[in-house]
Amino acid sequence: MSAPLDRAAILSEARAWIGTPYLHRASLKGHGADCLGLVRGIWRAVVGPEPEVLPAYAPDWAEAGRRETLADTARRHLVAVPLAEAQPGDVLLFRFRDHLPAKHAALLSDAGRMIHAYDGASVCETALTPWWRRRLAYVFAFPGVG
Repeated sequence: MSAPLDRAAILSEARAWIGTPYLHRASLKGHGADCLGLVRGIWRAVVGPEPEVLPAYAPDWAEAGRRETLADTARRHLVAVPLAEAQPGDVLLFRFRDHLPAKHAALLSDAGRMIHAYDGASVCETALTPWWRRRLAYVFAFPGVG
């Protein structure tokens, strides 16, 4: 049996991505990542090979599809956590509008901060402000987190 996955290792890896420029569909530390690419890169570093092939997606995929594609994929590979029980190292999924699917991912770094990548910026650690908290739709833990 393998040792439980350590939240400190998850956060260390996430912070190693800080400064990586935003690049849609990318997942290469130091070169480019979008929000999903950041989570994918952390997965590869702390869990292992990615569990499924990433399908093509456009920047407006959630608006166009109206399905919870990101959350459904997370449910297949991560462990759902109640919103109120989120811990550092957990994956956060946000919806930008109440009637739209979740389409932004971040990693909770402490009770009031998150690490994420977004268009026009780079991977950064920012405050989990009330604006973000209102949009939090799902929380997931990496598998095997102790």
